[in-house]
Amino acid sequence: MVATAKQFALDHPDVGIDWEARSLSEFGEVHADHLAETYDLVVLDHPYVGTLAASRSFLALDEHLSADLLRRHDADSTGPSHASYEIDGHQWALAIDAAAQVTGYRSELLEREGVRVPQSWDEVLTLGRIRRGFVSLPLLPLDAFLAFCSICANAGEAPFSVENVPLSRATAEYALDMLQRLRECSVGQALQENPIAIWERMSTTDGTAYCPLAFGYSNYSRPGYRDHSLTFGLIPSAGHGPTGATLGGAGLAVSAHCAHRDVALAYVAWVASPECQSTLYVDAGGQPGSRAAWTSDHANAITGGYFRATLPVLEHAWLRPRHGSFPSFQAMGAEIVAGFLQRKISLADAVDELIDQAGACIPE
Repeated sequence: MVATAKQFALDHPDVGIDWEARSLSEFGEVHADHLAETYDLVVLDHPYVGTLAASRSFLALDEHLSADLLRRHDADSTGPSHASYEIDGHQWALAIDAAAQVTGYRSELLEREGVRVPQSWDEVLTLGRIRRGFVSLPLLPLDAFLAFCSICANAGEAPFSVENVPLSRATAEYALDMLQRLRECSVGQALQENPIAIWERMSTTDGTAYCPLAFGYSNYSRPGYRDHSLTFGLIPSAGHGPTGATLGGAGLAVSAHCAHRDVALAYVAWVASPECQSTLYVDAGGQPGSRAAWTSDHANAITGGYFRATLPVLEHAWLRPRHGSFPSFQAMGAEIVAGFLQRKISLADAVDELIDQAGACIPE
C-alpha cells in the first residue's frame, strides 16, 4: 500500500497518502466508527462488512463508482473476494488482496523422507506419524476456529450452509476430532502460532515440512525472501476436492467522513484495477485480489507459481457470513475450540456449545 501511495502521488502531484499499519490481530477486529473518524482510507476484513453497513461509517461504493466498473471488478474477482464486501445491496470495499487457507510445504524435506504431498486428511495423519512436528498447523484460537470451519466445509457441510441447521452435529464432531488429531502431531507451540509464525518457522528451520491448512502468504514462495522457499498448493480433501477453505483477504474502503472523496475513490479504483494489481502491487510484495494477476505469467514467475497453484482453493473457498452477529460467534467459537484443544472441555460439550452459539448467530 505504501508503494501504491507513492506512485499515486507521482501521478497526482497535489495528493499525498500516508499509511499507518495495524497488527494482524488488530486487523481481525472492527472499530468501524473510530476508524472512519480517524482515517480517510481503511484496509479491512470482510466478516465485518455487516457492521460497517449498519454504521454507514464508510461509503457505499456503488453510489459513487459506476456500475460498469463494479461489474468489471466482479468479473475479475479471485473467487468470491469481490462479493465478500457486498451486503444489503451495497458494495462497501473493493478487494485488493485475496487469500484463503492453503497447504504449504518444504518439498526437499518431503523428498528426503520419500513421501509425497498428502491428498487426503488420512494421508496427512499418516505423514504426521513420521515425527512430532513434521506436520503442524497454526492453532491460535481464531486460526483453530477457522480451521474447524474449513474442515466442516471441506467435509461437505459448511457452517450456516443448511437452512435452519447452522452447524451439523456429525460434521462438527468430525472436524473437532480431526483438529485434535492434527494438534497431537503438531509442534508443542502450535497453540500459540498464527499462520505467519508457522511459515516463518518452516522457512527458517527444518523441523516442520508440511502444513495442511493456514492462510497463504505468497512472500514465502518468493526466491530469497527467507532461507528456504516454501511451496504452496491445494488443501487435502475429505472426498469433495480441495474445497471449503475459509476465505481471507482484504478490502479497501473510503470513510464517509473523507473530505476528498473524489481523490480517495480514484485511488481505490486504481489500486484494485487489474493493471495495478498485476504490476506494481504484486511487485511490491502484495497478494492481489485481481484474478488477472493470479493468472499472469509475471506474478507466478516471481512467486514460484504460488498463484496458479492455489487458485482452485480460492475459487472454492468458504465465504463466512457477513451479517452483524457473525463476529460474536467467531469470537465465542474461537474460545470453545481453544478450550477443546487444550482438553478443558469434552468433544460432546464443545459441539453442544458451538451449536448453541451458532443458533444464536442466525439473523432474524
